[in-house]
Amino acid sequence: MCGFPILLSLVITSTVGLNPTGDSATATKKKLSSFRRMVRNFSRVDTNYIEPQKYNFTVMLQNTNSFEGYTLRTKDNHKVVLAPQPSYKLGPYFGWRFIFLGYTIDLKHLKSEAREAFDFSLYAPQVGLDIFFRKSGKNYLINSVDYGNKLIEKAMKSQNFSGFETSERGFNAYYIFNHSKFSYPAAYSQSTIQRRSAGSALAGISFSKHKLNMDWDKFHQLMDDVAGKGTAQEFCDTTLHSTKIDYSDISIGGGYAYNWVFASNWLFDISLQLALGYKQLSGKENSLIKDLFNNFNFKNIMIDGVSRVGLVWNNMRWYSGASAVFHSYNYHKSNFSANTMFGNVYIYAGYNFGLKKQYRKRK
Repeated sequence: MCGFPILLSLVITSTVGLNPTGDSATATKKKLSSFRRMVRNFSRVDTNYIEPQKYNFTVMLQNTNSFEGYTLRTKDNHKVVLAPQPSYKLGPYFGWRFIFLGYTIDLKHLKSEAREAFDFSLYAPQVGLDIFFRKSGKNYLINSVDYGNKLIEKAMKSQNFSGFETSERGFNAYYIFNHSKFSYPAAYSQSTIQRRSAGSALAGISFSKHKLNMDWDKFHQLMDDVAGKGTAQEFCDTTLHSTKIDYSDISIGGGYAYNWVFASNWLFDISLQLALGYKQLSGKENSLIKDLFNNFNFKNIMIDGVSRVGLVWNNMRWYSGASAVFHSYNYHKSNFSANTMFGNVYIYAGYNFGLKKQYRKRK
């Protein structure tokens, strides 16, 4: 994951191509030399802790498992937990340095469904970036309900429900303070190897937009169908017909990550980032930035989080492992609250080849 230094080197090359002369050429060379030193210092790692990747190319087979869960609470403190069927994808990947291209097939949903998902994570030595987009169809299962009645909870569990839709999109960017000794890429992109245990504090910022639509009329009808006619009238607020939420979230926060090298070529990573997120309902008259400065309300601040865990075996030529990345967002008002959690679990194995020039033995 050395994309940042590589991009800078391309800029430097194009600048030198201008071919200035005389004093101008000398001044330009000095500036470029200083610029290169700054980049090297920024990217420098302690090789007692982090071993750089020695190969240019990799091939990998990866299984990606996607999960989502939504917990809804009404003003009566009734709880509904919904989740779509998880997806299980498998496919090959080809990588050159920090760039990976691949294709996966959803083994569980071979037929097309009204559900879209895109997740991208960049693990560079100093910084990281997560970009996500998810849009659901109407193929949800009711994982559980809490209405103070065991018969209702048993009857509603695992029922198909088509009255719920969601979408989330946004990004999460963060800075790694101890990047000279701690390597996120070692745990999640295998572009380095962590040789000694180390940890680092993290600081970041994120922005996201969320939409949620719950059809309570359909939910009440389903309850009557599976638990008996009149059940919804007795246990639910049937005056609540639907809930539609469309909000933006901007947050700042921090956390900590630790790489534990518990055996030769083995690594276990765990990290957690918590953030204070300011939520603002979207609308024609609403602006998140305007609301922050003109109508700031502490009640709109809620806690968000990102958690990661990874287990890797990597001997430089061969590697295999598993990792998970999960995002959590909370929305709370006096009459309704929602917790959104989504993420992916990855299982992979790969092979590196094409030794870099500086590591080839001279004949």
